[in-house]
Amino acid sequence: MRAGRRSSKRSSGGIEPFHTLEVSVEDRGGDLLSIKETRFITVRETLVGDLDSMDAGGTALRWARHLLPTRHADPFAWTTLVRFLDALNAPTSASPSHAAPRGLLAMAGFALLSSAGYALELSHCVICGRACPDGAPAYVNAARGGLVCRSCGGGGRLLDGPTRELAARAQHTDPASSSNASSTDALTVPDWLTATQAEDLLSILSVAMAAHTDLDPSK
Repeated sequence: MRAGRRSSKRSSGGIEPFHTLEVSVEDRGGDLLSIKETRFITVRETLVGDLDSMDAGGTALRWARHLLPTRHADPFAWTTLVRFLDALNAPTSASPSHAAPRGLLAMAGFALLSSAGYALELSHCVICGRACPDGAPAYVNAARGGLVCRSCGGGGRLLDGPTRELAARAQHTDPASSSNASSTDALTVPDWLTATQAEDLLSILSVAMAAHTDLDPSK
């Protein structure tokens, strides 16, 4: 986008990450848009004052940039990202889980994966179709699309039952279903989720993102 950082009309900051802005552009065709005007809608000062939150926010925005097609409106993905950034911006006392903000990033990642049409199968084996009992641990092979039971070779990463079901809910929750547009309930990290469990989910997401985009999981 041309002149993104230089824009001074109605906003001295031009284009900045993590805040919500209203941007007026001039489309002359091709890949570039010329910015005519920017205006801050939501400023997230708490988020940009915390390095862990900025790291999580930057990762989610990078995922979205690679997952979602350009010039295509996706209300589900947009609402997911807005609610995610709002949750990162909430005071620490509002996110008591030890896994936040990495846990929030995992929840947003599974929602974005689903929005792009790449949801993982987390209830049945993708090879034989056998159902996984509720609450049972299971191997998740993101490169193969979801669960792979032991009879079919297992592989990937073993998730305990509650963590697997949490990821499944994140994939199938509509963040716009709440009557309160500013609510972050769709991206709530439960108190029981540990930092290790959050990293297990993010490891699965990293493999899934690499399988469907040109993202390098090592970066």
